[in-house]
Amino acid sequence: MYSILVLGAHPDDETMLAGGTLALLSSRGWQVHIVAATRGEGGEMGDPPICHREELGAIREQELRCAARALGAASVAFLGYVDPTVGPDEELYPFEADFGRLAGQIQAAIREVRADVVLTHGQDGEYGHPAHRLVHEATAAAIAHLSDPPLFYTFAAHVTGIDDHLWNESDPAHLALDIRPWLDAKEAAALCHLSQHDLFLRRHPGQTLREALRKVEAFHRHAPPLAPGEPPHDEFAGLLRAAGAWEPEHRA
Repeated sequence: MYSILVLGAHPDDETMLAGGTLALLSSRGWQVHIVAATRGEGGEMGDPPICHREELGAIREQELRCAARALGAASVAFLGYVDPTVGPDEELYPFEADFGRLAGQIQAAIREVRADVVLTHGQDGEYGHPAHRLVHEATAAAIAHLSDPPLFYTFAAHVTGIDDHLWNESDPAHLALDIRPWLDAKEAAALCHLSQHDLFLRRHPGQTLREALRKVEAFHRHAPPLAPGEPPHDEFAGLLRAAGAWEPEHRA
């Protein structure tokens, strides 16, 4: 049985960026472990707000636990960092952390769940979110210092020909998967993140939540590194290919 550790900066990152794939993995017997660096205390509260600011962290923790159940995850944990509130003109900030301690916590999480694969944010932080970039950098540092490192993948990898504002331009996709066979599970998980629904739908006026969910999830393997044009051949890649994933760089 394989184990995958999914690291997000905030609750909902796991669902919106990789929820269909996580549902696939759990349905194939993989142990999916979700770790969030923060409880998303600084995020949006809905329109109209569903809670007071001081309640948001607890609300979003429960939302993530609900989403994890919908995706079939085996466990949920939090690293305990505090998500700062959004600044003027929607400026985003990283959470305050000692980098070495954060990397050490990630190493401990990898060992605890005996992760075969680690999946986290891309190099660009998707839409440039500094907390996403921080989690990526700390994960890379953690894995680089392990004597027996797991496979290291990131989500929201760039797929040429598919327009998506969350693609990480620095991470060309090694694998892309049409997740519509697992869309029911992804939608159920997204429905759990009630506090974020207004945010999810803002870029998709007139659409339902199900319609707004991205139907292609894409991944870049960072370690072990691949030569340019070399496709990945590992347990994670093999399962995704068996489910219909393609290699964007080699697709005719």
